[in-house]
Amino acid sequence: MKNSIKYIKLLFLSLFAVLFVIWASAGKMSGVFGTSDHVAARENSVKADPASTPDPNLFVGSQTCQACHESEFDSVATTKHGKLETIASWKDKVTSCESCHGPGKEHVEAGGDITKIISFKNKTSKEVSETCLACHSGSESHNKFRRSDHWRNNVGCTDCHTAHGPNSHATKIGSISLPGINSDDKPGTGTLAMLKTSEPQLCLSCHSEQKADFSKPFHHKVLEGQMKCSDCHSAHGGFELKNARLSVGADSACIKCHSDKQGPFVYEHLPITTEGCAACHTTHGSTNAKMLKRNQVRQLCLECHTAITESLAPGVPSFHNQASVRTQNCTTCHSKIHGSQTHPFFFR
Repeated sequence: MKNSIKYIKLLFLSLFAVLFVIWASAGKMSGVFGTSDHVAARENSVKADPASTPDPNLFVGSQTCQACHESEFDSVATTKHGKLETIASWKDKVTSCESCHGPGKEHVEAGGDITKIISFKNKTSKEVSETCLACHSGSESHNKFRRSDHWRNNVGCTDCHTAHGPNSHATKIGSISLPGINSDDKPGTGTLAMLKTSEPQLCLSCHSEQKADFSKPFHHKVLEGQMKCSDCHSAHGGFELKNARLSVGADSACIKCHSDKQGPFVYEHLPITTEGCAACHTTHGSTNAKMLKRNQVRQLCLECHTAITESLAPGVPSFHNQASVRTQNCTTCHSKIHGSQTHPFFFR
């Protein structure tokens, strides 16, 4: 009988523990996937409330808009937005000006009264972006935008993209002259993503510190046109620090090019497996060879291998005597510093 009571108590305790774990996990997941406000915003952008759906009779069509807004109409006609009507899956859907600006009948009947149409001039970057995400949040490359650094810093879709196309007044952006890159291209022209101007000019118009890094002696060849910012970063956000492009880990962006450092290795170097490439290297540019954070390799090694400095004591023989030029370069012996398949001390 006593055993039965103990069994029942144990069963209830186990059930309580399982329910507590489920409750705690739900709280954590809400933090990962955004606040309740963000969740509600996402739901609103995906499914509209039937009660708030505009009457189809209130739409006038883009041809009516053209009568007053001819330049915007002509420019948007050359973009992806303007060509949606030719795609079968978008047939019978609102794909013209009114898909963003709302039904225009009252605006037209009021002689162009701006208060009778959705205008984005006085909207915040987040409000503008929510309009874009009503269509674009379904794609993998955009559905993380509300978790991005850009979103948190009030950088919206139209800070980088132009909704109307290359000839619109909305495409104006400060020009940046870069060596090796044709900066004379019209903003937005030829860009599938409808950017205001091409990379890296667009990114560097805000990220001036990185432009300075790219001018250092050892750097990634971005200003030369051999790489783009988006090769490593996702402007629309991700789960990693600084929006590194791939979700497996920030180093995945590095390994796309530096595949010989990928591993897996039998003997792994701990800083690489825990902190990654950025533990030793700068990511944009450096005055040090191989874009190292220190100008000597040993200075990097001694940040972790502090016991080695004891060999500086006079009369104490050591292979790691830092007073000797012969043993100051760690990688002379530890040549496989990124990882080794054959030796625990990375000798080969």
